[in-house]
Amino acid sequence: MDPLLKVDHLKVYFRILKGTVHAVDDVTFELNRGQTMGLVGESGCGKTTTAFAMTRLLPPNGRVVGGQVVFDGGVIVRSDLPTEVDELLRHPDWMTRLQEVLRREEQEFAAFRAGGGQILETAEEMEDEFAFYTEINGLLAQRGTMPDEELREPLKKVAMQHLRGFGASRRRRRRERDIERAIATVRWSKVSMIFQSAMNAFNPVYRVGDQITEALVTHYPDMTKDEARQRVLGLFDLVGIDRSRVDGYPHEFSGGMRQRATIAMALSCDPQLIIADEPTTALDVIVQDQILKQLVRIQRELGMAIIYISHDIAVIAEVTQKIAIMYAGRIVEMGPTKEVFAQPRHPYGYLLLNSAPSITGPRRKLAPLKGEPPNLLKPPSGCRFHPRCPFATEKCVNEVPPLEQVGENHVVECWHWDKVPLSAGKGVA
Repeated sequence: MDPLLKVDHLKVYFRILKGTVHAVDDVTFELNRGQTMGLVGESGCGKTTTAFAMTRLLPPNGRVVGGQVVFDGGVIVRSDLPTEVDELLRHPDWMTRLQEVLRREEQEFAAFRAGGGQILETAEEMEDEFAFYTEINGLLAQRGTMPDEELREPLKKVAMQHLRGFGASRRRRRRERDIERAIATVRWSKVSMIFQSAMNAFNPVYRVGDQITEALVTHYPDMTKDEARQRVLGLFDLVGIDRSRVDGYPHEFSGGMRQRATIAMALSCDPQLIIADEPTTALDVIVQDQILKQLVRIQRELGMAIIYISHDIAVIAEVTQKIAIMYAGRIVEMGPTKEVFAQPRHPYGYLLLNSAPSITGPRRKLAPLKGEPPNLLKPPSGCRFHPRCPFATEKCVNEVPPLEQVGENHVVECWHWDKVPLSAGKGVA
């Protein structure tokens, strides 16, 4: 069975005055239908940016510069080809990456010509992209007559012509507008998001029930307002809010109630996937536990898939089947939650789990996580965790480790994962 969601070598960069922030760099994972996955890591590691990229809610200075997101068999997010080629030409292994991208493009062009698949771009945009693809392939045909490094410069020149040449800005704006129109049919109705700040999820001058009603009638034009209101009342029952509060304003709800209301809004159009970002506000522990339990119950009842984003790996362990640990814009470890939680194989996962005491477990010596996350304007060379890693060697400084399989469906991005102490984790009940 094909996965519901496939994030394939996703890259998201932000342009700021000081330079380029490599917020998400080469993230790949899959999520099956009905599966629950956790995305964990320290603040600023790229978790929320990954979620915003998947729903195309990035701020204006954020751009997808590589990879793609496939949902239910159709591409919903991808970079334009010239941008992706320009970016990958900056990497040491650019030739291998370029060949992979061109193979992917060839398959997409074939699907477009056959009328199959779900392509974001219009026919005119696909023609522009095919012209660029043909030009790049023409240059690569000279590979046998000159070294790869000599080919890099003409490839860069062609990419820049398509990015900055006459009409490039107009084509880019048109493409963004058309893609936004296409993604609007997926966002909320098939993929919805529970935002970090429940207060900011609602307009403060409109009643909560009216705002959920508006989402319903927008996506279901044939639905009457009375039918939509009954649907909202049912959603309030589902998430544990008294029906009498349906006409309340956001400021009249407590933090826990607002969080439940955002869940109700996310569920309103029966999505196949919900992305739940952990609240930034400090909710009462009991309230947060109740909200988590409600999400788990709703997920089981409705059979939807959930990606839960948090910096607390212990919270993730309670509600997910699969876990991905992010550090400095990359996934450094991924696998079944119980296995990763009981026996992390990446030094970061090991230190993250063992830097906090266990309330229920036996007393043990803590392994502190020293230092701070790197500045993603200038990420460290090699493994991004090496400045804080107790097992780092010269190889870690100079070479980026590949994702290596260390168990069934358990992968780690580390040269020295075998040095991580065994039985390091806390285990999952």
